[in-house]
Amino acid sequence: IQTLRGHAGKVLLATALPIAERIVTMLSGMKEITNIGLGGSLRRKREMVKDIDIVVATESPEIIINDFLKFPAISQVLVQGLTKVSVMLNMGLQMDLRVVKPHEFYSALQHFTGSKEHNTKLRSIALKMGYKLNEYGIFEKEGEGAFYPQSEEEFYEKLGMPYIIPELREERGEIEAAMEGRLPEVVRQKDIRGDLHIHSNFSDGVSSIESLAQRAKAIGYEYIAITDHSKSLKIARGLDESRLKEQIKIIKEINDRIEGIRILTGIEVDILTDGILDFEDDILKELDVVIASVHSGFKQDQKTMTKRIINACYNPYVNIIAHPTGRILGRRDPYDVNIDLVLEAAAATGTMLEINSSPDRLDLNDSMVKRAKDMGIKIAINTDAHDKEALTDMNYGVWVARRGWLTAQSVINTFPLEELLDFLKVMK
Repeated sequence: IQTLRGHAGKVLLATALPIAERIVTMLSGMKEITNIGLGGSLRRKREMVKDIDIVVATESPEIIINDFLKFPAISQVLVQGLTKVSVMLNMGLQMDLRVVKPHEFYSALQHFTGSKEHNTKLRSIALKMGYKLNEYGIFEKEGEGAFYPQSEEEFYEKLGMPYIIPELREERGEIEAAMEGRLPEVVRQKDIRGDLHIHSNFSDGVSSIESLAQRAKAIGYEYIAITDHSKSLKIARGLDESRLKEQIKIIKEINDRIEGIRILTGIEVDILTDGILDFEDDILKELDVVIASVHSGFKQDQKTMTKRIINACYNPYVNIIAHPTGRILGRRDPYDVNIDLVLEAAAATGTMLEINSSPDRLDLNDSMVKRAKDMGIKIAINTDAHDKEALTDMNYGVWVARRGWLTAQSVINTFPLEELLDFLKVMK
């Protein structure tokens, strides 16, 4: 109940984004609109959002507003004015439509993207430079001069800094980094070369190994790792030693037959409640990728839970700790773990931590990712896909990584295949 209250009025990014994009597509077809863009926390790709913000540029605001209010998904009109309309969609999500003149668009887009804290810092910088900022433009503090940027790049350039991507606009040092030339070149979706946490129909997935490989190949990946559950997770049809060996043989046969992608052998091995791994080391050492994770004993005290995960970090054959805090957004809080000690153990052992791209996990979160990066910990961005179509969820994890300031060099699955295999071998 407490978890639900904490997320009251919010929905997953993955729920809101397709709806917002559909509305943008619909509005884009109106000839009166000269420019349009998403704003707010949705554009900054926060993990959960409470509303949808859309900014449009037009010389005919009344036509736009009247046509927008005919959208069938609107259940209630909350506010209606000449420059703003707030409505409640029938899924229970609020949407705000901001209407500005074409020359005001990029100032408005920046302003309504936020965050509030980011914009407050920018206003203080602008004042020192003799400017005033608002959603309509950049104005001289003394005098009548006005500057209307023709892009967000021009907006930030006017304030003496390079463009700051929306995902970083949270007032976590990004403005200072921009002004000092320290902004990271963050990882992009096209940098990802593979997915190292995938479940097949050997355990609780629904797609065959070959169909997963073919889908990954179509996406453009160089490799995937099949990491089905281990034997103790009986509800997920976890693999015992004999079935794992059978799977390894099948993967070898498929690799011999299929071109353009490499399937790595792996397992998502359970960290049992006593801290022991679900397979012996002589099994784990034969695999390309070993992921360790917690799937039971969520109510254990902090000391016990933390020790379980740290024990896995110190196992020489564990490459990655999956979904390290165990949360499920809106439904389950993280288990009680001292994440500082886990980060220290990962840094000391060279163990990677995962950004789980499943839209209801996104675990590690952005702030923990930034801390891990600062400690030199490598990150794996994985989908934890249980179906071949879920392989496309990778973008949600990439957005978390971007919000956490990660560069491609910090993400293990941006490595070319041979470099990845060498890296994994060195770990063992």
